[in-house]
Amino acid sequence: MKTTLRIGAGAGYAGDRIPPAVELAEKGQLDYLVFECLAERTIALAQLERSKNPAAGFDALLEARMRAVLPACIRQGTRIISNMGAANPLQAGHAVLAVARELGLPQVKVAVVLGDDVLATLTQTGLALPVLESNQTLGDLQTRLISANAYLGADALLPALQTDAQVIITGRGADPALFLAPLVHHFGWAADDWTRLGKGVLVGHLLECAGQITGGYFADPGHKDVPNLARLGFPLAEVSATGDAVITKVAGSGGCVTVATCTEQLLYEIENPARYLQPDVVADFSQVVLTQLGPDRVQVSGGQGHHRTDTLKVTLGYRDGFIGEGQMSYAGPGAKARGQLALDVVRERLADAGYGEFESRYDLIGVNAIFGSSASPANQEEPAEVRARVALRVPSLQQAQNVAQEVEALYTNGPAGGGGASRSVREVIAAAAVLMPRESVHTSTVLLNAEGH
Repeated sequence: MKTTLRIGAGAGYAGDRIPPAVELAEKGQLDYLVFECLAERTIALAQLERSKNPAAGFDALLEARMRAVLPACIRQGTRIISNMGAANPLQAGHAVLAVARELGLPQVKVAVVLGDDVLATLTQTGLALPVLESNQTLGDLQTRLISANAYLGADALLPALQTDAQVIITGRGADPALFLAPLVHHFGWAADDWTRLGKGVLVGHLLECAGQITGGYFADPGHKDVPNLARLGFPLAEVSATGDAVITKVAGSGGCVTVATCTEQLLYEIENPARYLQPDVVADFSQVVLTQLGPDRVQVSGGQGHHRTDTLKVTLGYRDGFIGEGQMSYAGPGAKARGQLALDVVRERLADAGYGEFESRYDLIGVNAIFGSSASPANQEEPAEVRARVALRVPSLQQAQNVAQEVEALYTNGPAGGGGASRSVREVIAAAAVLMPRESVHTSTVLLNAEGH
């Protein structure tokens, strides 16, 4: 058995770049290549797609990613793990097989992990569950619910890893669990070895956002320079049986792996470093030590863990109204004043139409769209151009269309020189969460081969 496992991160979100994953597959000498592609609302949006088309609901880039990396992974014995199954893992598994046949790789097998979709269970037995950070219960959202998916842990992936499948597809797994599972499988860590499980979650957390730990979302010219950002390479970890690891990347790829990039990723989305709640363990990052061993090599040690919780987090997706939005550009002398007048006019017209109490944004992009009016002092240099943006959240599609139309009407009913109008209307899919007993979540694994069964 190998004493060090090499795990690479092929994606950090659904729309991530594909070339760095190919570079890892071809040059990373990996045991596992992990694609982490689900955000909080992604799976609810995927459920909407599946409701319209039973063959849809998985990651839109799944097939493109598989075409790009499967040949190298099969050639080098690298197994692929991904949550790109989203709302339809089984159909995603069949899509992987279709790509394999297209590539002349009939030996490919896919293990599909099912069971994260708990909507039926919760609507039957869990309507009294409190919605986290809210005064509501699940029952209050029942009529607007689209999806309910439990965060599965590494334990749900182990049966799939015990097969001879080269590709493992799941739906809503916890992000670090995708990386923890192969460590548990390979090294034989016990389900109650909290320290090693905590270290494995640490490795997963550092890798899960892919390019963020190699300099993406880090670069700040003159303050935090990143070499060759255009060819940013994705990270890999060399993990020992103790759970300690070295974070690195393919030699010659762009970006950098430093204590600073690793520190930023370590703290990313962490509320309490001493109690990072995960399905398999409560991880403790408070004593983590990062050491620069050499160029693009950072040693990670000091992770710990404690007994796991009795509940699993479930992400809820639900309908929450519509957003109507319109934009108009103004340029040249007086652009800011004309843009502000446009906003004031639309605000008054919408108030007259009964829209004054709805949640709204009236922004001058380039002036105050991010920091608000406090960021636009009177002595600020006059901008050469601005873009007025109006957005309201309203209950109905028709109301959202009315908002967008009112902004477009500025063409002939507003200040001089407006142009480049745009309008959009979209449904709001919101995310919330509940906790459900872990014994109420039942998972299974389906093994698919070239014949599709």
